[in-house]
Amino acid sequence: MLLCASVGPASPGGSFALGGEARQLLSRLRAFCQGEGVSPYLVGGLVRDGLLGRPSRDLDLALAGDALAFARRLAQAWGGRFVLLDQERAVARVALPPTEAGGRPWRLDWAAVAPGGIAEDLARRDFTIDAMAVAMGDWEAPEPPLIDPCGGRRDLAARLVRVVSPESLSADPVRLLRAYRLAAELQFAIEPGTARLIARYASLAARVAGERVREEFLGLLDQPGASVELQAMAGSGLLDQVFPELAQGRGVAQPPEHHWDVYRHSLETVAALEGLLRQLPAADAILQPVPWDEGLAAYFREPVSGEHPRSTYTKLAALLHDIGKPGAKTAEEGGRIRFFGHAAAGADMARQRLERLRFSSQEADLVEAMVRHHLRPGPWGTEEPPSPRAVFRFFRDTGPAGLATCFLALADHLASRGPDLELAPWQEHAQGVALALARHREVKAAPARRAITGHDLLGVLGLAPGPIVGRLLAVLEEAQAAGEWATREEALDWARRYLESGAGEQRP
Repeated sequence: MLLCASVGPASPGGSFALGGEARQLLSRLRAFCQGEGVSPYLVGGLVRDGLLGRPSRDLDLALAGDALAFARRLAQAWGGRFVLLDQERAVARVALPPTEAGGRPWRLDWAAVAPGGIAEDLARRDFTIDAMAVAMGDWEAPEPPLIDPCGGRRDLAARLVRVVSPESLSADPVRLLRAYRLAAELQFAIEPGTARLIARYASLAARVAGERVREEFLGLLDQPGASVELQAMAGSGLLDQVFPELAQGRGVAQPPEHHWDVYRHSLETVAALEGLLRQLPAADAILQPVPWDEGLAAYFREPVSGEHPRSTYTKLAALLHDIGKPGAKTAEEGGRIRFFGHAAAGADMARQRLERLRFSSQEADLVEAMVRHHLRPGPWGTEEPPSPRAVFRFFRDTGPAGLATCFLALADHLASRGPDLELAPWQEHAQGVALALARHREVKAAPARRAITGHDLLGVLGLAPGPIVGRLLAVLEEAQAAGEWATREEALDWARRYLESGAGEQRP
């Protein structure tokens, strides 16, 4: 049964604000449509964002007739790329290059209007705030007639994400995740009845194609404060459907220094990370010892694969960093709880789950590295300062994930202690990480680090070609980072002593 049975245009709404680039694109599109003899509707997120005065990069359009054929003609005429999204529902995308230098590409999603007309079409959509339309010919009016049969404008004003009908969730269960992504993106609340329906239908998420789950979930993690919606997803049971490995941590107790069980700790680690990344408010006493500058901010903003920034994948690693704990848990005599090998096991489990969700190799590599190495910065500062060799080895092993792994380790510390956090150990840990980052930057900033080559080792030291040459160059690089040699002569002397000690027979 549809919740918006009354159909027909709502009273004209207020202003419909679009950016200059969007207006330019729509003017051009309207002319093309007139030439083709078609009159589509602007629907969904574009209308919602226009009413909210938010920028939008995606255009959803509904067309009476053959939407797929029209989308193909548009892509060919404008030099875009046609992508078939859903043959059964006649949905296609036209991907266009930016209309301005330095701008982002545009995506125009086309769908066929339902046989009963635009009101019936809107009644089949997901949420009321996405079930509004404006006729293509009306969008430039100061107050365009708004087609709003489901009360979307009302829910915009109330800042609510409300499902159009219960059937809309069962018809396409990816909408279960989309509710949380929209709530995080718009900073809206999920309407209580909708929240109950999500909990009822949570198990249907297992039917959704992995790539669709991935995009909705990454879209959620893109938002500052995503941890709030993750907590709500956990309460509905939906998060457990997306990451069954995470659910195994429910009720798994940890040593006394941990305030929460494994499951809650994982969620709190995401919240702590958002505080460290300045995406959520955090106390000055927490942030003061943590390194932060524009270089680090740019590092976390940098897109990793497609359009999602590194901060998004760091949050994902924070959520998954302890999924290896339930399987690794042991209890020693006296009841002491240990989790030997959980980081390596969790990295393998995270990799397998991300592959099922169709993450790219680059994305999976990054998250896997963070989970695998998240314990290594833990002793820095709390036990001893990180040595130059330890810093070199850590960043050698973690590669592009190194800085993010440091912040994950800090968030792990905060989420382990929770409200029982002691400031002195925290400050020591943060200062140790700051020292490691400073040393890493010094190494990166140094001019051409290597002053010796494999030819030097072969010619001067008389080595025969083979694996020993590569191993020796690797340990020489590490020794250089530790400040143990600077010139070619010092490097050769260091290499001689290293070989004479017999260490060269082992892998570094």
